Amino acid sequence: QVQLVESGGGSVQPGGSLRLSCRISGRTFDYSVVAWFRQAPGKEREFVIYRDWSGGRTYYLDSVKGRFSISRDNAVNTFYLQMNNLKPEDTAVYYCAPRINRLAVGSIRRPEHYEYWGQGTQVTVSA
Repeated sequence: QVQLVESGGGSVQPGGSLRLSCRISGRTFDYSVVAWFRQAPGKEREFVIYRDWSGGRTYYLDSVKGRFSISRDNAVNTFYLQMNNLKPEDTAVYYCAPRINRLAVGSIRRPEHYEYWGQGTQVTVSA
């Protein structure tokens, strides 16, 4: 069984930065793919970013391109989401979703194609 624990959320002012962490425990396979999604109150879960390390590709929600990036530290089974120049519209609960295998491009933005989810971490951006 896989356990995911997201952390690093908090409250920041517009223009600020946060780094979210997603630590994997349990069945720690080689997750070569990870996506981050977010969900704001009253809205559906929204795709944010997807990284396929084996294929070398990253896909972004247009509004976060140039501001958000993904990295990983295999030694501690942790993925990171670096968020810079945060905006109020980035306010949401953020979730990581790792995968062993890549998805077809047409599927990467759809949460039903991801099996493992953490509990999420709240990000609030306000003045």
